[in-house]
Order: sequence, then structure tokens, then C-alpha cells
Amino acid sequence: MEPIKSNCVGCDAHRRYSVFVLMDERGHTGKETRVEHSRELYRHFLSTLPPGSPIALESIGNWYWMIEEMERAGHQPILAHAKKAKLMMGLTNKTDKLDARGLALLLRNGTLPSVWIPPGELRDQRELPRMRMVFARIRTMLKNRIQSTLAKYGIQIDEVSDLFGVMGRGLLQNRLNELPQETQRSIQEHLKLLDGVLEQIEGTEKRIKEVIKETPQMQLLMSLPGVGPILAIVIILEIGDIERFPGAPQLASYAGTVPQVKSSGGKTYYGKVRPDVNRYLKWAFIEAANSIVVHQRRMPNRHVVQVYHRIMKRKGHPKAIVAVARHLAEATYWMLKKSEAYREPTSSRWISPTQK
Repeated sequence: MEPIKSNCVGCDAHRRYSVFVLMDERGHTGKETRVEHSRELYRHFLSTLPPGSPIALESIGNWYWMIEEMERAGHQPILAHAKKAKLMMGLTNKTDKLDARGLALLLRNGTLPSVWIPPGELRDQRELPRMRMVFARIRTMLKNRIQSTLAKYGIQIDEVSDLFGVMGRGLLQNRLNELPQETQRSIQEHLKLLDGVLEQIEGTEKRIKEVIKETPQMQLLMSLPGVGPILAIVIILEIGDIERFPGAPQLASYAGTVPQVKSSGGKTYYGKVRPDVNRYLKWAFIEAANSIVVHQRRMPNRHVVQVYHRIMKRKGHPKAIVAVARHLAEATYWMLKKSEAYREPTSSRWISPTQK
């Protein structure tokens, strides 16, 4: 980011209000202005700022509408990485004014750690696959709850691989009379709720296909092992512009598939993956990796399956899944960068940092 030579604004946003500090070309700041989070008040204040003002806004949970209002007013919102910005400000004391002033100063100096702002249409479309992810988690929770209840009473249904398919549901209904009365009722209510969630997932997927048109990039991603139409949509929408990533490792890190590294005194430790990542993108790559493991018998010679088995024997299933997810993330970068479909790696051995 280049230093800004005109007026710039720092905005320390909270749930119910924001504090703005205007910094002039010489670095002088005026009195802070507190603006309550009413759209009318917010719009009025933005209209008092110099036209086209760059505004550094801390990335908090409710920034969507603030960005929209700033863009509508003709300003230049820049979303700051909250954690990195606070470290760079190095403030001993913390007040709303100091935080807003610090953001304005970093913006003016060209050192503000910023976060990519997706276009408005993309922000809106993302809500569809994200909603489906929520329903999918509820589906998994309900299934796990039902299976754990059956296990408490020693009921095993091994005749089918999918307990919740048509045949599995029929077998389950025939075994419910083995359960106590209230437990039977609990299972029935869980099954009703599960049916409702499945209906919601189906309706959401239909809406996704209507609203989000398939692109050449999505078609490329569907050549990735474990990636179908829904995961391809999630990955494309969460990545946005591939050019904002300088390389494949950066995309893999953003997707939460790279372990934290601590090296000191000649010793290197690889810990858990970072928590401050795009959790939706992480979910998509982990989901694809799990799909590969489930269907590994159909593709025993694929590179991703070999990676999984090699790491699973040494590190266990969780780390092996993350390693496969990282491979998929890095492959995604090069596929989108070069506009090419997935190809099996020519190297006979791909080494994940979790193996070192």
C-alpha cells in the first residue's frame, strides 16, 4: 500500500457505534466523532467527510453494511486486519480515539495491514453456500445424536452402509421397539427434524444452482478429487480473485490447511493450523479430503490417496486429512492461475510439513 497524501480517516467500529478520527495531510488529527449505528446518522456523518476519503475500518463481524454505506457515499473503505493492526500500532493504552487514530496513521503511512473486500454481489451470493454449510452441520449433529442413542442400547444395524438411506431408515424403524418408550420418542423427533433439515438442504442447493451460474473456473475445480458442484461454488466464492494471493502457500494458509511453525535453537515444531483463517474455505477443502478417504477404493492409485495413507500411518487420520486438504488448496491456486484442469503430480513423493 502506498502512503496516502490526502486526508484519511480511521474508524474504530463497535457493535452499537463507531468512532471516527480525521487525519489531515500533515498528520494532524481533530476531535474524535462518535456515530451511533443508525443508517440515517451514519449516512449523515459520511456526507460531511471530504469526497472520496480513504477510510480504514477495523474488520469486525458487522462490517458489511458499513462498507456498503461508505461505498454509496463515494468514499474508499479499506478493511484492516484487526489483530495485525493492533500489533503495529503498539499502543500501551487503549481507547476508541487512540484505536481510530492509529488506523488513520497506518493508512496515511501506507502500512495498514488490509483485508480484501469482496464486491457487494459476491458478499450476497456467499450467504447461500454458507447457509447450506450450517444446515449440513445440523444434519451431521442429528445423525450423530441418533447413532449414539442406538449405541447406548447396543443396537447395531450392519446390513446397510448408510443408516439414513431408504433401506437403512426402514431397518431403523423395525428396531425402534427395542428402545424404552421415551427414547423411542426422542429418536422419532430427531428423525422428523432430520427430514426437515434434508429438505432445507435440497431447497438451498436448488437455489444455489439458480442464482450462481456455473463458470469455467468452477468447471476446472470439479476436476479436483473430491470436489463436486457445491464445493466448487464454495471454493470460488470464498477465494474471489486468485490474483490477490502471491502464491500457492499463501492460499493454503488462508484456507487453514497449513500448521503453525515454531523454530528455535535448531528445533522446529509444527503445531495446529492457525485459527484466524477463512473457515468456510477450510471446511470445503477438508470436506473434499474426507470425500476422497470415503471413496478411496475407487481411486487407489491417485496421488491424494497415497498422501493420505503415507501420513496417516505416521501421524494419524486428522493430520493426514489436513495434508490432503493442503494439497487440494495448493493445486487450486495453480489451476485457477493457469486456467488448467487438475493433473496428477509428476513427482513420486509430495512431502507435507507435518511429515518433517
